[in-house]
Formats: sequence, C-alpha cells, structure tokens
Amino acid sequence: MRIQPRQQILDIWRAMLSACYRDEKWHWDGVLEANSISDSEQLLCLLYPATEIESFALDRPESMSDDVREVLGAFGGPTRIGITMIGLLEEYLQRNTDADGTPRFDAGSYLRPAGEVRPTEQQSAIEVVDSYSMSATLCLAGLGFARVFDRWADAERRADINDRVATLSAGLSARLTVAMTGLIRSFVVNTVSATSPSGRAMLAMLNQSGASERTILEQARVSLDRVRSRLRTDVKLGRTPHTDFIDDDQLFECGWSWGVVQDADPVTFPDREVAQVAGIADPRPYLYFTIVALDGINDILSQRTRELDLLNADQQRLAEALRLRWDLTQRYWSTVARFGSGRWPLEDIPWRTSDGEESDYFSLTVSAVLIQELIARTASDDDLTRAVAIFEELSRRGRIKSRPTRSDPAVALHDPGVRMVLRGTEKADGGGPQLEWIVSDFATVLLKRTLQAAQLSGNIAARDQLMELAKTVMDHLERRMITEGEAPGLWDDPSGVFGGHTRSRPSWYLTERLVECLVTADRTYRETPLRSTAMVSRAVEILSEAEHLLDQEMLEVSQSDSSPNRRTLDMIEERLTRARALINSQPGTSFTLASAALIELDRLAFARSDAMRSI
Repeated sequence: MRIQPRQQILDIWRAMLSACYRDEKWHWDGVLEANSISDSEQLLCLLYPATEIESFALDRPESMSDDVREVLGAFGGPTRIGITMIGLLEEYLQRNTDADGTPRFDAGSYLRPAGEVRPTEQQSAIEVVDSYSMSATLCLAGLGFARVFDRWADAERRADINDRVATLSAGLSARLTVAMTGLIRSFVVNTVSATSPSGRAMLAMLNQSGASERTILEQARVSLDRVRSRLRTDVKLGRTPHTDFIDDDQLFECGWSWGVVQDADPVTFPDREVAQVAGIADPRPYLYFTIVALDGINDILSQRTRELDLLNADQQRLAEALRLRWDLTQRYWSTVARFGSGRWPLEDIPWRTSDGEESDYFSLTVSAVLIQELIARTASDDDLTRAVAIFEELSRRGRIKSRPTRSDPAVALHDPGVRMVLRGTEKADGGGPQLEWIVSDFATVLLKRTLQAAQLSGNIAARDQLMELAKTVMDHLERRMITEGEAPGLWDDPSGVFGGHTRSRPSWYLTERLVECLVTADRTYRETPLRSTAMVSRAVEILSEAEHLLDQEMLEVSQSDSSPNRRTLDMIEERLTRARALINSQPGTSFTLASAALIELDRLAFARSDAMRSI
C-alpha cells in the first residue's frame, strides 16, 4: 500500500480520541498498566506530528487546518483544542511527579520478571533510558507547543492561559533537565581484554576476512583511535566506570546501558541540586537502549529546539555533553559495522553482542545506528546500496517479505518480542528478581530506517527499492492494526499476521513508533525528487528542439495577433518556460512538459501544411 502520512496520522488521531477521550476525561491505560514511559508515548502520538509537521500544528488556533479541526473536534473548537493539550500536559506532569516535586521516570509494567517472582514495588520504580529519552522528546515538544501557544494567548489577551503556560513550561523544563542528566549518567564505555569471552566475541564479529587475531587487533586500534582518544579526554561530565583505558590494545564498546550505570558520577550544577538516582545498571552498552538514546538526543539537538530557544543555560551544557556522546557512539558503531575492506561485520547476520547474545534484531539496531551516522555525514552510494541489501535480508528473515512457517522462531521477533536481561535490576533497594525488557518494534524500526535511508539515497534504483520495501513493511503493520474492541485503528494486534489470540487494547509503545515512522515518511516525501543525469540530458535535448520550433512558429505571427494560434503559442511558451525552470530539479517533469509542447507545435505545423495543400 502507499504510505500516506497525512491521512494515516489523522486516522490515528481519530482512533485515539475514540479510545482515550470519554466524558471529557483522558484515559491513560493501554495493553499494560500506565507508567511514565507509556504516558509519554501516548501524548507523543498527538504532539510529535503536531510539532514536527507544519500542517498538523495545534498551537496556532487561527490557522489550524480544517481536517485537523474536524478530527480533534471532540476537544472543541480550535482554541479549545490548544487549551485541552495544555491540560493533558499538566496532567502528565502531575501523574509523573512525586509529592515533593521530584520528576518520576518509573518503567513500571514495562519491566518483566524472568521467572515467576513478581517485581518489588521498588523495582517497578526503576528508571530506564527509554523513559529519559521519551520524556526528553515529549518535554521539548510540549515546551515548543507552549511557547507558540503563549504568543497566541498574548495576542488574545488571555492572561489565564499565560499563567498556565508559564507554570507548565517550568515543570516541563525541570523534567527535561533531569531526563538529560539521566541520559548522561547512563552512557558507558565497556573495555575488555582481547582474550576474555567478550573480547573473543567482538573479534569474531570484526574478523570477516579470516586474518590473524593480531592483525584484526591492530586494525581495530587504528580505526578506533580517534574515538578512544576523545572518550578518554573529552568525556568528563557524569563519567561512568571504564572511561579511562588501561592501554590502547584493549577492545571497547560505547553506548547506553539500560539505566543509570553503577558508580556513575553525579552531574553537578552551579546553583542548585537536581534529583539523581543511584546507578545500578550493568556497565555495558545495550544496543536497543543506545538507539533509543540517540533518537532522544536527536530531538535535543534539533534545529527546531535551537530556533525556539527551548534550552536554558544548564540544559545547553548538558546538550553539549550529550552531543559528544551522540557523535562518538555513532562513529564507533558505524566503524565497527563496516570494519575491514571486504564483507562488513553488519552483513554477517545475525549480529553477536559482546556477551555472546545474537539476534536479527541486534543486526537491525546496528543498521539503525549506521543510518543515523550516515544522516549526520555524507553517505556514499556504496554505503547505501549495501544497506539496502541488509534491510532486504532482515525483512525476509523477520518474515515481513516472506510467509511465516508453522512454529517459526522468527515470529518471536515481533510477538512477544526480543527478551533482554537487565543486569543490575536485582540490586534495587529491597532486592527482587532480575528483570527483563521485551522489545517488539522490529517492524517499525525497519520501516523508519528504510525511510531515512531512502531520504539519503542519491541513487534512483536504490531509493526505489527502499521505498518499495517501506511499502511492504507498512502492509505488514497495517495487518497488525487493531480492528475491534476498545481501540480499533491503533496498534498492536499481531494475530492479524501471525495468528493466535486477538488483542483489543492499544500498545502505546508500538503506536508511538508507528507515528514516528509516518513523521519520517512526511520528511522523506518533502525532499526534492532524485534527478537522473541521463534524464537531464534528454530533457535538455527535447527542450532545445521545442524552443527552436516555437521560435519558428513565432515568425509567422505578429505581436498584436489575437488569433487562436497566437494564444496556443503563448500557452506553449509558458509551458516551455516552466520546463526550463525545472530542468535541474525535476528533469522528468521538464521532459514531459517539453514533450507536450512539441506535440502542440507539431499539431500547429500539420494544420498549417494541411491548409496549404488545400489551397
């Protein structure tokens, strides 16, 4: 099916209001009990498109689009829609703030026990990177919305709205500061000996050529020297263990653990204290949480954040610390993914992590980091062509482009999802079982990164292949839409693809990620179409012929002539002027316009020669 971001986002909004807004009250629960993460995800389904796509804006009542006003009509008129969004953000802060004003980032029902023993109350309050990242994105979206809506309230002299916006903005900003601090303290560098089990697992992934261990170690040292040097000297704020390397021959990896790392330094502020939990997370990177953190930091560093001046002085300092970690992490994983001169380690599917775990999902997350790094830098055609093959292979292995078989183990990538043990959760106050995190977003990660790769690609064939793959993934997700029960039109009901028990309650986890994909699709579609140099040449040739023939026809008419032929020639001239203007940006359109002009010119020439024969 075609990906139609505008219509599909409006459909999701319509479904959300039907499922969540009853008797003028917002309902927060989904398939799992509400927690700080699902609350953020739920509101981002509304606010992320509203703040990232101009035509979905809710912060300027006077210019709100008619279809947006109609879909959100349950909230009231355009002014009422904006005020309701202010109220939802206020409720969100109230729900996720302790009585003493400390922001909460509990993962709650997203944390699952590995066995039969249920998590303790203290474990349910454990803070994870997912909550920090989602909260940062939501707080920035909320602050931007409030900033623009406040200007409207000023113009309308609505002091009551100004007061509410000021209080809301202060609360969102305070939460953003804590979320950014948590992201800094969750970053980790894991150093290992080449002879350790972790080191041997890393070398096995790097060595795609069968070279000696000594050769691979030397190549890794040289390739990663710049990253290692900057990790050692530049990463200072909120440092975590192992950032200091014992020697340059150590292997290492960097990224984000699942939460604040054990023994992470607190982040100091010159004039106030900011709430900071004690770290208990395993001091090694988790690929899933790394890509989640990178996505959140993207929003912190975005052009919109800068243009609206959403960060205060403390947050700008934190943002620079996160920018450094964002840059080094992307450089590290991009280097590792493409290590060597032959086959990439990333092409050796499935990816094996340093603790020996392997999964197609890990290959997908490393691909996601690679695409993120290629966005930040100029991507080569070879990089993107090879990425296309990886995405195609993952879509087949993930049973998106191929049919699942009976008892197919690949189904577990989607339902229930990939299980990750969160080492260190058993160290929470009061103890408790070791907990797990389940990720079931294989399809949405593949869709989002495929669309981003298509946006980057300068190769028409590669871009077309990526867009066709994106449509296939969207078909898969469309079949997983809930169709009955409490939340038709939302996600996720895997039974539509894989069979089994039908689900009727919304997963804000997957619905929000699908909304992110649709926002990415909107950005991709707004890019200038790719231009073929061969098509440019053809367009120039046909345009040159058409303009020459037009000049000949103009010799036969006077400036004051008002005959039908003269009017036709004027229309042809306008068409060719338009074709000339588009020749570099849209050569296919230019070619078509010039072709149409040639047909009209030939019709005129034939009519004239036919008239002369009849004389």
